Amino acid sequence: MIRVKLPAHLRNLAGIDGELVIEVGAPVTIERVIDVIETQYPMLQGTIRDRSTRNRRAFIRFYACEEDWSNSPTDEPLPAEIADGRTPLLIVGAMAGG
Repeated sequence: MIRVKLPAHLRNLAGIDGELVIEVGAPVTIERVIDVIETQYPMLQGTIRDRSTRNRRAFIRFYACEEDWSNSPTDEPLPAEIADGRTPLLIVGAMAGG
């Protein structure tokens, strides 16, 4: 089981309380995690990544084991701590402004 923490606005949209716990087949990648999230919560389709290009949205960031994975290939296997559920994958809404 994979643990995923979503930003508050996406949790509200999907009606989720707390973190997600989802089943993701091996290899565990960001792409596969998002596939499962979008299947289980169709209202989130297009909010984390663009529907047609499947690229990460500009103000969404991915963190695995305190490392920024936002610009890593989404088909790269995530660390074992994420894959076995010890540590959650963080999907964070970035902030901008001045």
